[in-house]
Amino acid sequence: MAKQMNRRVFLRGMLGGAGAMALAACGTAASTSSNTAAGATAAPDAAQPAAGSAAATTAPAAVSQTGSTVEITYWGSFSGNLGEAEQAMVKAFNDSQKDVKVNYQFQGSYEETAQKLTAALQAKATPDLTLLSDVWWFKFYLAQAIAPLDDLAKGAGIDFSDYQPVLLDEGLREGAHYWVPFARSTPLFYYNKDIWAEAGLPDRGPATWAELIEWAPKIVKKDGSTITRAAFNHPGSASYVAWIFQGVIWQHGGAYSKPDFTITLEEPNGIRAAQLYRDSVNGPNAWAITSKDQDKDFLGGVSAATIGSTGGLAGYEKNASFKVGTAFLPQESAFGCPTGGSGFAVLASSPSEKQQAAMKYVAFATGTEGTTTWSQSTGYMPVRKSAVESQSMQDFFAKRPNFKVAVDQLPKTHAQDAARVFIPGGDQIIGKGLERITTGNEDPATVWKDVTADLQKGAEPVLADLAALKK
Repeated sequence: MAKQMNRRVFLRGMLGGAGAMALAACGTAASTSSNTAAGATAAPDAAQPAAGSAAATTAPAAVSQTGSTVEITYWGSFSGNLGEAEQAMVKAFNDSQKDVKVNYQFQGSYEETAQKLTAALQAKATPDLTLLSDVWWFKFYLAQAIAPLDDLAKGAGIDFSDYQPVLLDEGLREGAHYWVPFARSTPLFYYNKDIWAEAGLPDRGPATWAELIEWAPKIVKKDGSTITRAAFNHPGSASYVAWIFQGVIWQHGGAYSKPDFTITLEEPNGIRAAQLYRDSVNGPNAWAITSKDQDKDFLGGVSAATIGSTGGLAGYEKNASFKVGTAFLPQESAFGCPTGGSGFAVLASSPSEKQQAAMKYVAFATGTEGTTTWSQSTGYMPVRKSAVESQSMQDFFAKRPNFKVAVDQLPKTHAQDAARVFIPGGDQIIGKGLERITTGNEDPATVWKDVTADLQKGAEPVLADLAALKK
């Protein structure tokens, strides 16, 4: 009874918090990518996985009568051509078999999807399958709204050992998987090769932030004291700068928090990383800008480089008037790169028959062929090891080497800090703090003190719910 009460209270809190988050980030296509260019990617052909491939789902759906079809509702979050690509995946699945029919419903951005799902849980009118971002799935786990997937995966013929461990394990809680990777990404360093060549720079990304600062005078152009061409651009808080900066703080030996939710922003390395961002956009030696539209500024040549999601790669290559380069993130005292993106969750309230049917679609979309098609069309990473090793992906990497950079960087990544992905609103709390430091030119120590207090307050109910789940 205590757990049920906690769940109702938690959902009420989520409903208010999701509304605020949706307003703060309305219109974004993904919670870990500011790259609107990703929405301009070409939709893939509705290619069907070959028989016997990892994406082909041979396990029959659980049906009430022989020959019947189980219909499920799937809530998606991609718009533009990414949405078309996702709908093509659904159509390919529906055309490939008769046991399960997926009814796709677009819900808006990741934040809008989470807001609507919270309301649907209160109204007891949920979908059967939903896409949830890296900063949202855990909230629904705490609310006991999503189902453990291990037994369902076995029934659908899914071999979890074939998934990229760093991606799959993020959805693991108390020995069970609740979130299966689909549209997964890491930040990449993107640079304008034409500007790089004009500046006489080597055709690669900077090895360190110090090297980028050394290169900056060769790139930056000014009209008086106004930068007309920056060496780099930072996204704003609504574009998930907190996701990107997470790598920067790791690179300086710091972190947002410890796994037990202890906030560590005020430690010296956290302040040092924030000072890098502050100095980059302020003073006579500034070499970067904070962008309201990160993609527009990069594609328009207003900045020569940026850090953005792998999910924006296909759009950048398609829409840029210059040659796009990609590289690992710069490092400083260490290397740091977070994972990001979204994955599938099955609703705990759905009947067993529909849960099993939903996992058949998950098996298809995240199978070797499915994830290969998705990756080649968007820039998101293939989530299966067998996909990376497949001849199709190897041939694709040879033709378009930018797509291989994220895959090569993946073994160096690690899961995100609790402060960003597990504390409600943590991403925006940190992001708004970073805006105070950059745009507002405020002292990092002062800002991080305020941000720490807000994060600590947000962590309290999460810790209480985690404790309740273990009782």
